[in-house]
Amino acid sequence: MEFRRNPYVLYALSLPFIIALRYSRGGLFLWAGYNVLFYVVLPLILAYAIGFRREELGIRLGVLSEYKWAIFLLIATIPLSVYGTTIPSMKGYYPIFDYSGPLDFILKELAIGAIMFAHEAFYRGILLFPLAKKNEWLGILAQDVPYALVHIGKPGIEIPYSFVAGIVFAKLDLRAESFLPSFLLHWLGAVLFDVLCVSL
Repeated sequence: MEFRRNPYVLYALSLPFIIALRYSRGGLFLWAGYNVLFYVVLPLILAYAIGFRREELGIRLGVLSEYKWAIFLLIATIPLSVYGTTIPSMKGYYPIFDYSGPLDFILKELAIGAIMFAHEAFYRGILLFPLAKKNEWLGILAQDVPYALVHIGKPGIEIPYSFVAGIVFAKLDLRAESFLPSFLLHWLGAVLFDVLCVSL
């Protein structure tokens, strides 16, 4: 099997990063650092070593006109977010951090943003784009299954929800030729939900 520029090799060699992150420990800011290390820095080094270019991994601005769908989906999911605050397991779990005031809340949401950026760069970028070039649905499902599985341990409803969201995010990003729309949608949606959980 040809090793260089092989999306299957990149995918297989990237999976251990998921396990490494799963067993990393630390507070929120350290956790954000581990996410950037295991989901962005090391996978990019691997991808570059195999011969992939940044643009082939969805790491670019892409088609800006397609970002409108991220905004549309964010607005469309507001009722779902409000409903989520009525589920005790969700409201008890989020936000995932304690905070001492507004500034501390904002700083920790920025750390959440770094985590979301790393997740989207890895799942909807590095894992998705090279495989999707071979077969779109293979790429979508190959990134979505491990993405859903990493939600084990969170409120149970998140596993099926994350599976559906992973497909929507992937389609959105493939249209935009960038992982950034799903990052914006994921992070802003998470911030909104945290605000709702502490406000309602």
